[in-house]
Amino acid sequence: MTKTLKVLSELLAYPSEDLQSASAELRAILSEEGLVSGETLGSLFGLIDEIASGDIYDLQERYVLLFDRTRSLSLHLFEHVHGESRDRGQAMIDLKNLYEKNGLVISATELPDFLPLFVEFLSTQKLAEARELLGQTAHIISALGDRLEKRQSAYVAIFLALTALAATHDKAGETVDDEDDTDPLDLEALDAAWEETPVTFGPEAAPGCRDGLVARLRAAKRSVASPRSN
Repeated sequence: MTKTLKVLSELLAYPSEDLQSASAELRAILSEEGLVSGETLGSLFGLIDEIASGDIYDLQERYVLLFDRTRSLSLHLFEHVHGESRDRGQAMIDLKNLYEKNGLVISATELPDFLPLFVEFLSTQKLAEARELLGQTAHIISALGDRLEKRQSAYVAIFLALTALAATHDKAGETVDDEDDTDPLDLEALDAAWEETPVTFGPEAAPGCRDGLVARLRAAKRSVASPRSN
């Protein structure tokens, strides 16, 4: 297990009192494993301290505003790759099969492409394999990190660390479109941004789990946008 990835997964999850009380352990793991260093490690320590010392209700409200109510910061990977297209359904199946093939069974209420879950799965794999799979999402993670940096959010530290850990891949054919960033307090704008289009699913040949995930992520044409700063 790569404990650093497990720590990053925990930090990216909904804040809890258990997470707050584990701050010393999280710092120790990051220091001992040594996969993240320099300014990025310092930024992670800053986020850990901020979570440990913050009011739990304020932390949870901030998390919801960032990741649940702002579509451009969604933690669901395929939201940024496939949107509401029919390809998203098959991609979910491929990723779920990949998890199960490697011994991770998720509940019916969890979506396979939820980033904290994906990173937790990677933590159970050999580091080289984890870096390879993480590399397929690097363009998404990097763009989300840029967005969080514009918001001056401490959560950017997680995305900097994930980007540093990811294997480097050729990004030819992957584009990043310009897109407005919706104010999470503007309910009317949020309704428009989250308006769903009908999804039609049909029979398609499903490729192998790992190869299917890699192919879908690398070939994605609709990627994360780099929104304008507030």
